Amino acid sequence: MAANKEPSSIVPLLSRALHRIRSTPPRIIASPATQPRRAAVAIIVRVSPPPNFIFPPPQTLEGGSPANVPPPSLSEFFQLEWVNAPGARPEILFLRRDGPDGNDGGRMSGTGPNTREAHVAFPGGKTEEGDEGGLYTAMRQTWEEIGLDLAESSYTPIGQLDDREITTSLGKRLLMILSPFVFLQLTPQTTPVDPSPGTTLHWVPLSTLLPRPVGDGPRWSNVSVDASSRLAPRHSTVMRLLVRLLVGRMQFPAILIPASPYPALSPLADDKSIDEKRAHVESAGPPPSALKREHSLQFRARRARDEATLKLWGLSLGMTLDLLAHMSPRTGGAGIGGAGAGAELLPPDAETELLRVPVMAPSLASVFPRFGYPDVNFWIWVFGKRYRAVIRGWEASVRAGGTNDRRINWTGSALTTFYAAVRKALVVVIVVRAIWVLLGLVFGGWLLFWR
Repeated sequence: MAANKEPSSIVPLLSRALHRIRSTPPRIIASPATQPRRAAVAIIVRVSPPPNFIFPPPQTLEGGSPANVPPPSLSEFFQLEWVNAPGARPEILFLRRDGPDGNDGGRMSGTGPNTREAHVAFPGGKTEEGDEGGLYTAMRQTWEEIGLDLAESSYTPIGQLDDREITTSLGKRLLMILSPFVFLQLTPQTTPVDPSPGTTLHWVPLSTLLPRPVGDGPRWSNVSVDASSRLAPRHSTVMRLLVRLLVGRMQFPAILIPASPYPALSPLADDKSIDEKRAHVESAGPPPSALKREHSLQFRARRARDEATLKLWGLSLGMTLDLLAHMSPRTGGAGIGGAGAGAELLPPDAETELLRVPVMAPSLASVFPRFGYPDVNFWIWVFGKRYRAVIRGWEASVRAGGTNDRRINWTGSALTTFYAAVRKALVVVIVVRAIWVLLGLVFGGWLLFWR
């Protein structure tokens, strides 16, 4: 089980990832003069102690008042007893939003308006005038959205992941530059939160995202998106119908993650409303028919199944994979067992385990879609030689630790080459379909008038 593996595998992997992020400068993408908009999100990680762990009494001064203990450094944190205790569980925070952001159509969440999936995202938003930088934007937006103050001593900023380009129209038009910042919770208890309406917090174990034998998966699924919402003009009904008929739907890969909502400031409010509804039903007139009750129970059961898991996909999945990529071991003797700066920070029994387990985050290709029609995917493969070369280069970079290619924007290069192949493939598919339609009309006319 993953719970038995986490003390010896996932916690050291998290330590290695966070030390790498802190010591590795991110790839910064400068905003062009034609599109200066930027945004930032907060990727918050914590280690949940075992339920049966007994903490020592807090330190006090001579008068009995609590001592002012400074927060631990990153190295000291991963040496704490409760962090390395059997059953300790590293987790990452995701938000579930019931509706899309009206300003970006859900792109910040990695979703769009033409899906039936809930929005799974990180806290964050657009940079506003007066923000001192991307880090300030991520902290301010987190406070405004969920009421979590990342400036408290309970949290420490680790560093920034590579900037990402948010585009539309098959990658041809830049919308904004997104900067992800990683934070670590230094305390075993999370401070109370107050999320905005329609937003719930979900602390997801990292074991559900890591491949076996270290983790439990990941469990892959997909999210279906109407291709006309991405490829056709928004206000052209004819073009949208034509693209929907010729191209079909786009299938985005997604990882299934467990949904375990974190309680807000007033958890008793829901209980009170449930009691009021129950009293209202009991004092009402005759009960509904058995058929209506059966339909209601079936609807509730189906909704409960849908809410038991969430789908992580799109932009949120891409940023998550960037974090997981820092957990992969380096090759060529540059790994944990070498003379690296983080080797002495790991538990004594972890180095052999880390060298043995080939932890590799899912490929960068996991965030790009496939199409519902097989011929579209075939032509994308035909024109995707440069895209596949970028993917191979990125995977080699991850295995080597990514120390010699900091000037290469892998995500931007993959995005550019993939959508270039998609544009060429769509032109070929539409032309071929038009030819077949024309031949069909000619043949039908011949059958009708000349026979």
